[in-house]
Amino acid sequence: MEKEKFYITTAIAYTSKTPHIGNTYEIVLTDAIARHNRFIGKDVFFLTGTDEHGQKIQEIAEAAGITPQEHVDKIAGEIRNIADMLNISYDGFIRTTDDHHVKAVQKIFKKLYDQGDIYKSEYEGWYCTPCESFWTKTQLKDGCCPDCGREVKKTKEEAYFFKMSKYQERLERHIAENPDFICPESRKNEMVNNFIKPGLQDLCVSRTSFTWGVPVDFDPGHVVYVWIDALSNYITALGYSVDEKGELYQKYWPADVHIIGKDILRFHTIYWPIMLMALGEPLPKQVFGHPWMLFGEEKMSKSRGNVIYAQDLVRHFGVDAVRYYMLHEMPYAQDGTITYEVFISRYNSDLANTLGNLVTRTVAMVNKYFGGILPEPGAEGEFDADLKNTAVSAIGGVESKMATYHVADSLDEIWKVANRANKYIDETAPWVLAKDENSRERLGTVLYNLIEAIRIIAALLSAYMPETSEKIAAEIGAEELSYESVKSFGASKPGTKMGSGAVLFARIDAEKKLAELAAEMPKDEPEVEIAPFKDYIEFEEWEKLDIRVGRVLECEPVKKSKKLLRFTLEVGSETRQILSGISQFHKPEELIGKNVVFIANLKPRKMMGLESHGMILSAEHDGKLTVLTTLKDMQSGAEIV
Repeated sequence: MEKEKFYITTAIAYTSKTPHIGNTYEIVLTDAIARHNRFIGKDVFFLTGTDEHGQKIQEIAEAAGITPQEHVDKIAGEIRNIADMLNISYDGFIRTTDDHHVKAVQKIFKKLYDQGDIYKSEYEGWYCTPCESFWTKTQLKDGCCPDCGREVKKTKEEAYFFKMSKYQERLERHIAENPDFICPESRKNEMVNNFIKPGLQDLCVSRTSFTWGVPVDFDPGHVVYVWIDALSNYITALGYSVDEKGELYQKYWPADVHIIGKDILRFHTIYWPIMLMALGEPLPKQVFGHPWMLFGEEKMSKSRGNVIYAQDLVRHFGVDAVRYYMLHEMPYAQDGTITYEVFISRYNSDLANTLGNLVTRTVAMVNKYFGGILPEPGAEGEFDADLKNTAVSAIGGVESKMATYHVADSLDEIWKVANRANKYIDETAPWVLAKDENSRERLGTVLYNLIEAIRIIAALLSAYMPETSEKIAAEIGAEELSYESVKSFGASKPGTKMGSGAVLFARIDAEKKLAELAAEMPKDEPEVEIAPFKDYIEFEEWEKLDIRVGRVLECEPVKKSKKLLRFTLEVGSETRQILSGISQFHKPEELIGKNVVFIANLKPRKMMGLESHGMILSAEHDGKLTVLTTLKDMQSGAEIV
């Protein structure tokens, strides 16, 4: 009988810099889902890879004095090495610089253009380089990128556009008719209410202001903008190329699920489905938007010095401990958190105590009481049935949780067996039975039941902790770890030779390990990432700006605004009202009486019903703003020269 097909993908990793543990979570999550589906008998194809084009990469490479290709080759290699280190079982690894992908993207772009879905025009709007996103003025939040809060740059250039609005009703209908197309439910509501219902704008799909991208082959000077290039990897990796649909594409498409970070869900649930509709291809069955892994309560950032890298965790704790933490500590729909303290606590409690100790002491008892040979089960006891039921019912719990990507909850189903087995040891007290020759048959049954429960644990763990699964199987001599074998109790063969009772997870001295980790942390300031420098301007353009000093007379929050502060500035003999979106970074009272620097000759504009006459200057780094002030007291109205 032909196996059921299952095609699963991660988002392709952006090759701007080496990924940290938060970036790495997605591929470990996807790997566990892929391995589980292989375990239950499906024909799985698991795709991952790297996104290698764009203005940001070109700027990074230029700053480093290397070519963009040299830069992406280096980072793509690091990303693949991290995936291999974490025991990721991918079947395909695509790079968007691969020749076959580049040619396929060019054909996709040409097809959409020929059928009238793409047209040429001119773009004038606001561009966020870190997000590689265009925004209209109305989409900006307090003049900044609505996604990351960073500064945007006014851009005007010739470009091609995709007619998104043409497909809006069809997309809305598809989402309504397929309620599981976007999950979790909260993410679906966000996409529909915040992005689709307000109306889709035509999408800019080419650029002329940089060159590092897939060339539009029928219009030199244009490169295909990131989303058509990057999103199409899910089909080009399977051999799709407009005029040719490869064997893998015909076998596996449509994808069963795209595993996607919540920050780029919009592109995968709006742009990507509409692209496929325009191409006349089936849509993926589901898009799952996973949460972020935070350091404590913050997003990881080099400038904050709170970045944790997978390779460092693996070096200290081992691959499977890292996989376990990431899979177990991330909630289904809310952001998860990682700190070294919590990591060590989970390692000791869940891995060393509950799982590792169960395996080690059970094998040790078989070695001690039966010469290392698994005994034949015989005399039944009052606690046996409950242990067996718990072990056998685990596969149903794991399957139901994994079917909806509640991965952390599915691991809890396995730990229920481990906890029940530990309790069974306390209930049956094998060391007491061993003292009475008349209880030897009962002792044999108890130890057989424990080894069989451990075998079921090992089989179920293969999707989450593959190395640990193999180590446990070797310790108990298990040859049968199949899906069918965990549906019933009793596949362990009496007479099997046990291992030595090796320690799977040695308990960690938390204080000592934390001191060791602290000693490894850089003593200097963390590497600072700064925004790319803007293009040169003529001196005459600088002279057009009228930049002044203003003394803050009043400062208060603007009602119904989360970000805006209303300033009244003394500027020489006059006063001036200016609004500034900095309330999350400064308290009004700390600014009153300070000299601030502002642009005085900007045209007035209305925000929240109030008129702002100028722009207060702030320094921005890593999403945080600090108002610029003068070093010494200065006459208000003084000109900055």
